[in-house]
Amino acid sequence: MRTARALAIAVLMLGGASAFHVARAQPAGITRTDLQRHDLGIPGHEAFQVRVDFAPGAAFGRHTHPGEEIIYVLEGTLEYEIEGKPPATLKAGDVLFIPAGTIHAAKNVGSVKASELATYVLEKGKPALTLVK
Repeated sequence: MRTARALAIAVLMLGGASAFHVARAQPAGITRTDLQRHDLGIPGHEAFQVRVDFAPGAAFGRHTHPGEEIIYVLEGTLEYEIEGKPPATLKAGDVLFIPAGTIHAAKNVGSVKASELATYVLEKGKPALTLVK
């Protein structure tokens, strides 16, 4: 019984660590803090919430998600480039919605730290983030 419990805990820890694999491959000057992750009442979907902190000038390159991203800027000034739209500069208190599969990027264009609260509604079993060249 102890072995089965230890194995179950190890599997859960590995699954959680790899669920948002970009955390290890994040660009310099960017820190991601996983806040919560929950299954949704929509079959095959989950919600995942993270805080992303950007040092001055730090940027996260072009990428996509297999679900929607809902952003709330907590502090600072961030510029978002969303495919097919002009760049959007947001400050603390502003919000942004990014549709599933849309190529986008973000950069701190201010002289102080910037932070966002990112909430994802994702399809389970797919990589949470795919980098785009």
